[in-house]
Amino acid sequence: MTTRQAFDAELQALETKVLAMASIVEGMIADAVEALQRNDLSLAEKVLRRDDEVDEIDVEVEASCLKLIALQQPMGSDLRIIGTIMKMITDIERIGDYAVDIAKSARKIHDEPRAVRLVDIPSLANASRRMLLDSIEAFVKRDLQRVLQVCQQDDEVDALYRQIRTQLQEVMREHPNMVTPASWLLMVAHYLERVADHCVNIAERVWFMETGRLEQLSKRHKSGTLEEAYAEAIQHATETHTPTTDE
Repeated sequence: MTTRQAFDAELQALETKVLAMASIVEGMIADAVEALQRNDLSLAEKVLRRDDEVDEIDVEVEASCLKLIALQQPMGSDLRIIGTIMKMITDIERIGDYAVDIAKSARKIHDEPRAVRLVDIPSLANASRRMLLDSIEAFVKRDLQRVLQVCQQDDEVDALYRQIRTQLQEVMREHPNMVTPASWLLMVAHYLERVADHCVNIAERVWFMETGRLEQLSKRHKSGTLEEAYAEAIQHATETHTPTTDE
């Protein structure tokens, strides 16, 4: 095996670990919200236990990245890939922390069964989880159009979060006895909104990895330049597409 082949194999192994880490965290978010909805303390505890597994992968991947940098001294696109992986695992680990926070919130309102029916937390959770899956898929496929879709989805999550926040504030005004559970649900909504923000971070790092430019794309499309970003993404997809013999 040549040096280049060995390096590529190590990079592939790192990407595989990142995918495993993201899969665990996505499942933690799903289980934490389900624990909240079903009032299931055992499921909430399962989420808490899985956090250690995520932390272990985080440390392992970071150490491997640093070793690659020290021993291989990568440059250009290789260095951007490693740098992107190191940033991604930070965001993924933080998303896992938010899953833990949601599980802890489920424990706090365990004796308030009516609370889970106040707002549609699952819709917000599903939107955030979809952003996580799409941002990871953008990384795997080097898909800049998917990156921009993630950034657009962030607006949808923000709008849903504001709607839930307004609903909970109204509940707290009209029903003083529901202030405590509504406050915890407000925190859960905030955690899920922050999950979406970390997904945008991942997507923007993928953009940097492929273009060499680190940009705040989630703000860029609000300034009227989304068409330019999409045009660049389409051009990138065209240039990197390798025709098969059947084409």
